[in-house]
Amino acid sequence: MTVEYGWEQEVIVPDPAAPGRNNPCHCGSGKKYKNCCLDKDDAKARKARAQAEAAAAKEAGSAEALKTPPPAPKQSTRPPWKGPQNPRGFQRLNIPRRSGGS
Repeated sequence: MTVEYGWEQEVIVPDPAAPGRNNPCHCGSGKKYKNCCLDKDDAKARKARAQAEAAAAKEAGSAEALKTPPPAPKQSTRPPWKGPQNPRGFQRLNIPRRSGGS
C-alpha cells in the first residue's frame, strides 16, 4: 500500500506475522484465519500479556497492581423522564373484551 503526501510517498507494508481475519490461515489448513487459528493466537497473546503484567508487578513489588478495581456502582436514581416505576410489573387489565358485530 502506498500513501502519498503531496510530493512524498510512504510505503506501508503489512506485518506478515499477523494475517488478516479473512486471509487464509498461516497453518496451511486452507480455512480462513478467523475460523481456524484466531482464537488460539488470541489466547497465546492474552497469556503472554498476563505474564508480562505479572512480571512487571513483581518487579515493582506492588501486590495491589494485580488486583482489579471494583466495578462502579449502578445508578440508584431513576431518570425523571421515565415516570414512576410500577413495582408489580405488567398487570392484567380487568377491562372486558368487546365481542359481537359492528
